[in-house]
Amino acid sequence: MRSLAPLFPKKTNLAEPIGEVWLTAVDCKVATGAFAGKTLGEAWKEMPAEWRSTRFAEPGDFPLLIKFIFPNDKLSIQVHPDDAYAAAHEQAAGGRGKTEMWHILSAEPGASLLLGLKPGVTKESFLEALKNQTLEDLFERHFACPGDTYFVPACTPHTIGPGMVICEVQEYSDLTYRVYDYGRVDARGKPRELHIEKALAVMNFDGAHEFRTRFLPAKREGMDLAKDDKGGSLLAACKHFAACKWDISRPHKRQSVDLKSSFSLFVFLSGTGELVWRGGRSTYSAGECWFLGAEFEECSVVPSRPTSILEAYVPDVPLLLKQLKRDGVDEDSLSQTVFP
Repeated sequence: MRSLAPLFPKKTNLAEPIGEVWLTAVDCKVATGAFAGKTLGEAWKEMPAEWRSTRFAEPGDFPLLIKFIFPNDKLSIQVHPDDAYAAAHEQAAGGRGKTEMWHILSAEPGASLLLGLKPGVTKESFLEALKNQTLEDLFERHFACPGDTYFVPACTPHTIGPGMVICEVQEYSDLTYRVYDYGRVDARGKPRELHIEKALAVMNFDGAHEFRTRFLPAKREGMDLAKDDKGGSLLAACKHFAACKWDISRPHKRQSVDLKSSFSLFVFLSGTGELVWRGGRSTYSAGECWFLGAEFEECSVVPSRPTSILEAYVPDVPLLLKQLKRDGVDEDSLSQTVFP
């Protein structure tokens, strides 16, 4: 896309199209706070262990990658390996698979994505369609609707079409096996590399699944919402990440959020205001991503304009399931939102 508005209103009439904005790449620079000027990778290793939470007492690699995706054309048809395959075959590339989720921020009429194969597709029929350039016919097509979320397990073939803006939350991995690229070439006039053998080794041929998630009510201890606020929704959760969306509309009302259990990443999708925490405060605006340490017992969102936040964190899945069941969520709803 040559315009990244409204998320980035100053990025319009760009000389070159931009397809993705990475918010938590390890080489992204920290803008404010004790680690301002350092990369996220440096800050992650140097910050106090209690900021990361007990599960990350030893930092290892940063676990979550969050992106905005602005597809100007169909993305390549691709698939990502799971952790087991990546650990066995892709140590040079980090050894980590890629499970992800897409939250659709906006979509033009008719915009769609291909996610998962239709029932009955086999490896042989897949190869035949690849030869005949009819791969799209084998996929389940999903029409994009703003506000929808899709959970994309590793090993699920997919592509995203143009005409939408997506916020993606994923394992921190860039392992992609490209199957079909619509005949495109790079700046030197050469086709991009395909990875058909590896893709077929990991691809799920089990047929159609329900990838669109069912939102569940989300709660935060101490979250004080106005009566006209939409509250919070759990969009999706798995062992790698969880994501909630918070819609806060009351101006200048302090919203206290208990973050003891995990560090959180707050991605501001819309709105302006202030983040206030013990000992500090700073303004926020749409398009920004904030790291909130696990030991921040109180952090308040003080909107001056109605604000939507996508919060991502690494959950304790058994505890999360226990809490949701305690709140009366039925098993069918859980199975469409919280994944093993």
